[in-house]
Amino acid sequence: MLEFAILGLLQQSPMHGYELRKQLAQVLGGLRSISYGSLYPALKRLHAAGYVTTDEPAPGALLPADAPPLTGRRGKVVYRITAEGKEHFHELAGRSGPEAYDDGGLFGVRLAFFRHTAADVRLRILEGRRRTVERQREGLRASLARTRERFDRYTLELQRHGLDSVDREVRWLAELIDRELVDTERTPTDHPDPDRPRDDGAGPAGTGPGEGTGRPRPT
Repeated sequence: MLEFAILGLLQQSPMHGYELRKQLAQVLGGLRSISYGSLYPALKRLHAAGYVTTDEPAPGALLPADAPPLTGRRGKVVYRITAEGKEHFHELAGRSGPEAYDDGGLFGVRLAFFRHTAADVRLRILEGRRRTVERQREGLRASLARTRERFDRYTLELQRHGLDSVDREVRWLAELIDRELVDTERTPTDHPDPDRPRDDGAGPAGTGPGEGTGRPRPT
């Protein structure tokens, strides 16, 4: 999913490696730590597949002052997404199978780029994630019931803490799903198009009621 996140960021603007690593950390938050040792091989694979192209900067171009020391010129290479890369990204964004929600980290990456995902796909992913977490919750409850007599209170508290975390995630997912359903069920009249002429009994712009309709004006 690192390649997916890279392509998603490059859709916004071209970036060099340092900018990409910084943006990945901000977008993905605490989901995972992105090292240069994983970033540059991923960029190399994307470049080999034709999804990313590179631009060499003008001689003397400088990195940001807070960028770490880098060897060679790789830190100054600017990466751009290609047309094939955009097509591949949207193909990945359209997937809604278990690979999109069974793993919490991968689900988080997909969620970070939900704005690029169709509404029906978003809903399927959220519902799939909720089912996954609900199964985890049932497993934790069963485990807690079986081991209540055998473990000390500290171990039991740890299990309860895990169960509380899963409960919170189920509630959070239910809220996200409810909002998606509300957004999906909105009719076009909820968001009127300002460029669409209103059918309010008035004639064309600049005329009054009845004008331009063929009906005689009252005298």
